[in-house]
Amino acid sequence: MKIGALKETFEGENRVAMTPDSALQLQKLGYDCIIEKGAGAAAGFDDKLYKDAGVEIAASAAALTKAADVVVKVRPPSTAEMKRFREGQTLISFFYPAANEALMEQAKGIGANVIAMDMVPRISRAQKMDALSSMANIAGYRAVIEAGNNFGRFFTGQVTAAGKVPPAKVLVVGAGVAGLAAIGTSTSLGAITYAFDVRPEVAEQVESMGAEFVFLDFEEEQQDGAATGGYAAVSSPEFAAAQLAKFRELAPEMDIVITTALIPNRDAPELWTKDMVDSMKPGSVIVDLAAERGGNCKLTVMDEKIVTDNGVTIIGYTDFPSRMAAQSSTLYSTNIRHMMTDLTPEKDGSVNHNMEDDVIRGATVTHAGEITFPPPPPKVAAIAAQPKAKVVEKTPEEIKAEEAAAFKAQTKTQVGLLAIGGALLLGLGMIPGMPASFMQHFIVFILSVFIGFQVIWNVAHSLHTPLMAVTNAISSIIILGALIQIGSTSALITILAALGVFMAAVNIFGGFLVTRRMLAMFQKS
Repeated sequence: MKIGALKETFEGENRVAMTPDSALQLQKLGYDCIIEKGAGAAAGFDDKLYKDAGVEIAASAAALTKAADVVVKVRPPSTAEMKRFREGQTLISFFYPAANEALMEQAKGIGANVIAMDMVPRISRAQKMDALSSMANIAGYRAVIEAGNNFGRFFTGQVTAAGKVPPAKVLVVGAGVAGLAAIGTSTSLGAITYAFDVRPEVAEQVESMGAEFVFLDFEEEQQDGAATGGYAAVSSPEFAAAQLAKFRELAPEMDIVITTALIPNRDAPELWTKDMVDSMKPGSVIVDLAAERGGNCKLTVMDEKIVTDNGVTIIGYTDFPSRMAAQSSTLYSTNIRHMMTDLTPEKDGSVNHNMEDDVIRGATVTHAGEITFPPPPPKVAAIAAQPKAKVVEKTPEEIKAEEAAAFKAQTKTQVGLLAIGGALLLGLGMIPGMPASFMQHFIVFILSVFIGFQVIWNVAHSLHTPLMAVTNAISSIIILGALIQIGSTSALITILAALGVFMAAVNIFGGFLVTRRMLAMFQKS
């Protein structure tokens, strides 16, 4: 079977769905690869690179569609492109079925099988095919670069002979994949970074990347992102009002604002209003990554950069991944290759469209002449955050009562053990013919074992230091007693003395060896 990559016809789209490297990997699955002439040129991959990788070059889109069994591309196909498909042929691309019902009906009428890369379920096994996350990662990174290009100061603070430069303050609204990428880039450039998200479980991720999470003084419990496939859910009107109030408080202080908030199959929520823009300092920058769905900022103009009357630059570009076409194409083609790996379990160059597979079923829009969108929820769901346990503070009286009960229980245990030990010693001493000297030595032995147990067992593990190791070695002076007894005429005493020498020697050498190794940790090599 042949896999073919079409040249993108959408204006300004520079990405390509197959790179020379991904073609080599697809060939290992048993497929022949074909690409439309010039399809990779805008991303920096000329036709010669494809030929060197064993890829056939098709003269036109029509020729490629006719020759290929599986067609891959980036953007959803146009109506004219879809007409070229035939029954049983497979298309893999971004498709956005909820917004492209007519295109979905057209694919159904033709009998083509459509796998939408934007519908890959967000479960652990499917992360390698998650093209939305791959592109969002690039968009978040590029958003910070675009902001820096339009911002008139350094990101990091500096103290120079010419004066002090304060660090830039960056607010990232929405801590999804794009938001986290923006946070990572912003903090690495030295900016003071703040982040907000309606999902409480992302606070730790934000803080682990060096940013400060913006918390709301609001009692409402937000829905865990795992329940909505990793995406944010719709907030209540009360929460939205508290959110806007917090943003109004932060707006005058922020130099750069990057908004990434999107809810699946909905217009982007308006989070940055006109009065917030008016309150920002001249020279501030807003990068709206939700511009394609209406924008999070009230003043955003899709695919344009505008400057407001008070000097705030608002960037509404929707082609951030395409502006880094080589990197985007590499990641997207890798996502496609992983999808093909799942579709080709036998690596025999033949597609096995297994509708029982969670990932394949979730991404399939049309199959065998039927519309399969929307898919059922995956059998394996994302792991939700553990519910917060309510901590009930105890009163001083309750704490005192618990301590007294624990002391009584411990005392009963110790008294019981001593009573049992005393009874055993008494019984041993009452054995006829038992010498008094043996009982004296045996009692001393039992007491030493008891004291040693109490001293060593109650030492915390964190205190097992080189000092403890040396103490073990020195305390093994008891080896002298074993050495004196090893020459006894009694075979039993000789055996016991030999065992005593062996165990004491382990303590001695082991103690000094552990001490040496632990002290070496604090020495320069």
